[in-house]
Amino acid sequence: METEAIKADVMQKKADEDRRADPSAVAEPARTPLYDEHVNLGARMVEFGGWMMPVQYGKGIIEEHKNVRANVGIFDTCHMGEFVITGSDAARLCNTLTTNNVASLNTNQAQYSYICNDDGGVSDDCIVYQFPDDQNIFVVNAAPLKADYALLEALANRHSMDVKLLNGSEETGKLDVQGPAAAALVQKHTDTDLSSIKFFWARWGEVAGVHCLISRTGYTGEDGFELFFPIEETVKLWRLFVESGAEPSGLGARDTLRLEASLPLSGSDIAASYNRNPIWAGFGRFIKLDKGVDFVGREALQRAADDQGGERLINFHITERGVPRAHYPIMKDGEQVGEVTSGSYGPSLDKYIGMGWVKAGLHQPDTELEVMIREKPVGIKVLPRPMYKKPKIEA
Repeated sequence: METEAIKADVMQKKADEDRRADPSAVAEPARTPLYDEHVNLGARMVEFGGWMMPVQYGKGIIEEHKNVRANVGIFDTCHMGEFVITGSDAARLCNTLTTNNVASLNTNQAQYSYICNDDGGVSDDCIVYQFPDDQNIFVVNAAPLKADYALLEALANRHSMDVKLLNGSEETGKLDVQGPAAAALVQKHTDTDLSSIKFFWARWGEVAGVHCLISRTGYTGEDGFELFFPIEETVKLWRLFVESGAEPSGLGARDTLRLEASLPLSGSDIAASYNRNPIWAGFGRFIKLDKGVDFVGREALQRAADDQGGERLINFHITERGVPRAHYPIMKDGEQVGEVTSGSYGPSLDKYIGMGWVKAGLHQPDTELEVMIREKPVGIKVLPRPMYKKPKIEA
């Protein structure tokens, strides 16, 4: 079972324990509009980030993974959050919160970024969109959604910014259609020329008569689209795409796909502590220290950029036999030098792979280390990033 699925199981058990201790103290997990669809399709449902979500369907994680790499899969991502920010200071507010430079965006362009705390650790990762009329849209993860929105409000008030904030999460449906055949499938149901939408760009358009934001983004390492629309249209669009050939895919496949593509899992591979900051993780290209804005966490991230010590995030594969799991020790010459943060079988690579933090200097590709698996050292080799790279998009 993959890292995200394991994390979901742990969360499920903890929630069950809390509920038994005090049933009135723990809210029931939320359900997306597709809950009944998932159940009817035989999905294994677990609690994840406060939501009941499908981990896998009947064919299993490996087959779902392979299908996304070869054809097209569809993911229910209605649990994620969407904020709309308008006003003359909209871009300034985004730049004050996030690490990347929103001011560099063109109209209809998207940008991956981090929301950090004062220590430079990652509170969340996000995508920010730039649209006409001083409008930005934030897409955030489910668990930190309320904290992200509260921080936006606090920053806007603290700096007396001319902005209007709207948390549109409950009114917004979201589906991810991913894989090399995604463009051809979505194109069947829209007059919008998808070939004109480049990677990390977006356009508004009609999909099967539904007004959608069509974004060429995703979390799988493949070509594909994230579609945003009124939440009451979710079941209609899900059924349309499934009936048209998109295979329902769950959290398990989503995790193995992103891991092969070396995309970090917020809260695990990158986390809220300074020692797990995005610069040391190797994602410094998303940190614009010189953008002219004193954004949250900037001082700590500058220290990280100037410090050659600490730890570094690596990608690796197992060179012997064993399955790496989160928190397993990483060793060098009998000494613990780090720990695994994500681990799984990589179906496209046909190897057991992982991500983890090690002492600086041990993070270069081809470095040989060991992971302790059931009290036995098992060899690993550091890999260049990304471990899997999708073919170039023709369209």
